[in-house]
Amino acid sequence: MSRDRKNLPFTDAVIHETQRLANIVPMALPHKTSEDVTFQGYFIKKGTTVYPLLTSVLYDESEWEKPYSFNPAHFLDKDGKFVKRDAFMPFSAGRRICLGESLARMELFLFFTSILQHFRFTPPPGVKEEDLDLTPQVGFTLSPSLHKICAVCRM
Repeated sequence: MSRDRKNLPFTDAVIHETQRLANIVPMALPHKTSEDVTFQGYFIKKGTTVYPLLTSVLYDESEWEKPYSFNPAHFLDKDGKFVKRDAFMPFSAGRRICLGESLARMELFLFFTSILQHFRFTPPPGVKEEDLDLTPQVGFTLSPSLHKICAVCRM
C-alpha cells in the first residue's frame, strides 16, 4: 500500500486537499498551555485551557496559495511529487492528535482508489458541476450538503 501511495501522488494530493477543504471537525480537543505564551499579541498564562481552531490553519492564506478553492497542487512539488505540509492538521495537533490517524489515512486511500477504479461520478442530468454548492452544514461538526449524484460503473 505504501508503494502504491508513492506511485499515485496526485491521488494522495486529492485526498489531502479534500480533507483540508472539507474538514469535518473544525475545533480540536481542549489543550492547556504548558508555559506562559504570547499569541498574536495576546498574553496566555500557563495552565490556560485553549481550544485550537483547526479551520483557521486549514484556510490560512499565508499557508495555502488558494485556501478557499479545491487545489490538489497544494500537496505537490514542481515535479508532481507528494509533499507533506505542516499546516495540514485535520486530525488535530500536538500530543492529542487522533490515535487512529494512520489507520484512517490508510483506509481513506484504499477506499478512495477502489471506488474511483470502479465508478465515475457526475452530477445528475440537467445539473452542472458549477451549480453544486459545497458549503457545509454547520453544527457540532461540519457536514457536507446533500446532493444527488450519479455513480457510473466503469466496467
